[in-house]
Amino acid sequence: MQELTKAFKALSDSNRLRIFILLSRRTLCVNALVHCLGISQPAVSQHLRILREADLVNVEKRGYWMHYSAKKEKVEQFIKKFNNLLGGERNVQKDKEKRVRTSRKIKGKAGRM
Repeated sequence: MQELTKAFKALSDSNRLRIFILLSRRTLCVNALVHCLGISQPAVSQHLRILREADLVNVEKRGYWMHYSAKKEKVEQFIKKFNNLLGGERNVQKDKEKRVRTSRKIKGKAGRM
């Protein structure tokens, strides 16, 4: 659950999500991301730090430059875990049934007042 929370937080920022989408298409260095996104180099570096801490990106040093790419397999695992957490259609149906029972109880109490 902690891993899911970390990934959600990392991708909840629109710039980090944009960075992740760009990195899922190709490997890029910080300067290329700065150019693509139009935000400062320190901002891109901070966003990449958060994505690295969430284990969503790969880092490879090439000469003087660090090149980043998305860990697509990690995202696939993340989606599977999230679906399992939701429990699929079975849990959705159970939640609907609980909601109906709860609303009936609330209506019943309101009618007695």
